[in-house]
Amino acid sequence: MGDFLELAHDRFSCRKFSDRPVEPEKLEKILEAGIVAPTAKNIQPVRIWAIESPEALEKARACTGFHYDAPVILAVGGDPREAWVRPSDGRNYADVDACIVGTHLMLAAHDLGLRSVWVGWFDAPALKAAFPEMAEYDMVALFPIGYAAEDAKPAPRHTQFKPYDELVGRL
Repeated sequence: MGDFLELAHDRFSCRKFSDRPVEPEKLEKILEAGIVAPTAKNIQPVRIWAIESPEALEKARACTGFHYDAPVILAVGGDPREAWVRPSDGRNYADVDACIVGTHLMLAAHDLGLRSVWVGWFDAPALKAAFPEMAEYDMVALFPIGYAAEDAKPAPRHTQFKPYDELVGRL
């Protein structure tokens, strides 16, 4: 468990990337980590789009000011038509499943020496218009991925946490 906690503590939201390209084999490992992520009842109502070509990156970057010129952007969405729905209250888990996948992507990227940032601030309708294959998905996040610039560093709040008893309840 020590290695995982070290990884979890060390990972930070990188907002400055170098222009060094992401090796295809590393990107494949990151995508595999997303594929094996747990989803409700293992239905896997999630899709990951690897945005890599200059043309696709230009279209994706037009949908957010928070792309940080990363060489790859992973877009993650959940399909609510396929997702598990909790019977007691009708809660659809498409977004939860997509968030789990996104977390796996970020941790895998960090484990491979790459950096990432979770971007929720994007124009989802514009993204779907630019990429019609995303139209039926609830687009949860964009993940700029790449190598950190030499002067990239965690935000000042990176190591600030609420007190334990405000985050954890024991019953």
